[in-house]
Amino acid sequence: MEKKQKKSGFIEFLKNWWLSIILLMLFISYPYLVGDKKDSNQISVSEVAQLLNQGKVDEIKIKGQNLSIISGTTTYKSQKEPEANTVDTLKNLGASSTILSNTKITIEDESGLKYLLNYAGLILPIIFFGFMIWMLLRGVKNANVGAISFGNTRAKKIMPDDKNQRVTFDDVAGAKVAKQELKEIVEFLKSPQKFIDIGAVIPKGVLLTGAPGTGKTLLARAVAGEAGVPFFHLSGSEFIEMFVGVGASRVRDLFNEAKKSAPAIIFIDEIDSIGRSRGIGTGGGNDEREQTLNQILVEMDGFEPTQKVIVMAATNRSDVLDQALLRPGRFDRRIVIDLPDRNERKDILEVHSKNKKIGVDVDREIIATRTPGFSGAELQSLMNESAILAAQEGRKEVSQWDIIRSIEKVMLGPERKNHLMGEEEKRLVAYHEAGHALVAAVLPNADPVHKISIISRGNAGGYTLKLPTDERRLTNKKVFMDDIAMTFGGYAAEELVSGTTSTGPSSDIEQATAMARAMVTRYGMSDTVGPISIESDKNSILYGRSGGDKVYSNEFSKMVDEEIKRIVEEGRDRARKIVNEYRKVLDNIANELIEKENLEREDFENILKANGIEPKK
Repeated sequence: MEKKQKKSGFIEFLKNWWLSIILLMLFISYPYLVGDKKDSNQISVSEVAQLLNQGKVDEIKIKGQNLSIISGTTTYKSQKEPEANTVDTLKNLGASSTILSNTKITIEDESGLKYLLNYAGLILPIIFFGFMIWMLLRGVKNANVGAISFGNTRAKKIMPDDKNQRVTFDDVAGAKVAKQELKEIVEFLKSPQKFIDIGAVIPKGVLLTGAPGTGKTLLARAVAGEAGVPFFHLSGSEFIEMFVGVGASRVRDLFNEAKKSAPAIIFIDEIDSIGRSRGIGTGGGNDEREQTLNQILVEMDGFEPTQKVIVMAATNRSDVLDQALLRPGRFDRRIVIDLPDRNERKDILEVHSKNKKIGVDVDREIIATRTPGFSGAELQSLMNESAILAAQEGRKEVSQWDIIRSIEKVMLGPERKNHLMGEEEKRLVAYHEAGHALVAAVLPNADPVHKISIISRGNAGGYTLKLPTDERRLTNKKVFMDDIAMTFGGYAAEELVSGTTSTGPSSDIEQATAMARAMVTRYGMSDTVGPISIESDKNSILYGRSGGDKVYSNEFSKMVDEEIKRIVEEGRDRARKIVNEYRKVLDNIANELIEKENLEREDFENILKANGIEPKK
């Protein structure tokens, strides 16, 4: 649980600067507040004596050392010496005793405010400098407190009675398999004794793995919400500081806090930031990250089944985690959260539509079909972008057309309306995208084309949107070969119509090369190289060594390079053959693009039918 850190005295002093300024201004302005104020009716005591002798004084009011002399309708002011008697002073200055005895003299008490102002010149400086000394001493004290609490945990604690932050499985759409696995954890947290009585040991650690945006953090919160237990949440990077030992200290404090609140859940997001394999970084085994990891391992070993604390963690790089974290007794339950399928995407869209005004024309089935590979976070962004687009155009509801346009924005970026192409560049981009679409339409294993556009988005001058007919978990060699040929469709079309190539196909070449390399080095799809894996996914840490380390001979490396080159060139040659054979269709597609800039699936298929090509279903 994150404890509130006290700020230093200096910062507090800066935040209270106005109080210091007020005290200083009062101190400076004191002479002006209580100083003498001269006016036209101010007279000396000797003049008061003369007025008495002339019979012009009706009454004298004495208030401290101040005199008010009333003469008819006029009131004169005067001052005497502080300790002197007023009557004696006037007699000494020549005032008649008879007149004085017949003159009304009134003595008034001074107010407390006057006394305060008289002594303010002494009191205000003492208060001001006392306040300064107190702030300095307080700063020293807080500095010591801050140093002591530096190793305390920074975890955020969500209590089960916090309705604003509580999440349940009903709030998480999709991930049906993962939720089924996690219900076992919920049952243990709700009724731990029935498991303990029979001798069952619930996993101490649960590792959630999956692509970014698939809802790992949300599922962890849902487990705590379903079980009604405190949820301690923090990121792996929050353990690490520049001072050695701070991370380990925060780990100890985190586990102590969780034990006090048991049953509870500790959730460490992005655990790969501290859980990477040891012995491969700088600093040997003594660097701060490895000390933090060691402390986590020790704390998880120290758990007893009766402690009722479960550690959950999330990462999208489980391949780089230290093997000690993954052994039984630590993170021994690993749950993979896949990208949502079509039905799950439909459910997720339903969740993210609850707080939005959705038009009656919106078909979530169509939207789910057009968003293969979208994570839950991307679908949330899609619905938000659709609402923004509708609001910008002055509509009160989100329409189907808003969502369809937002799909392209989420996938490729916003339209670059300020990017104006010349006639020749526009023609080249049109042929480039027409080449992609044509090759995809002809090859049997390529996905159907849903849209072609020559409007710039993000870094792309144009794009061809292909969507699979069915959800695909496995990809075979034929699909890879057709995808590589389709990727070279733009390259081949540019080469055909201009006699040369531009920088436009650079990303296509990179993508085709990456697919060919994966076929040879990871998937065993080369007859020459054989079913041998020499690279791991994302060049990761594999079995204690870097996946990028060279573990094969130079001769074998040469054979791999030649096989990759052969596959890439074969895909290019197939694309060349198709665009040459169907040159008339290529021209029709390109001309239509130049005129309309966008071609939807129906318009594209009409062109194919007109030229004797049967569209894919």
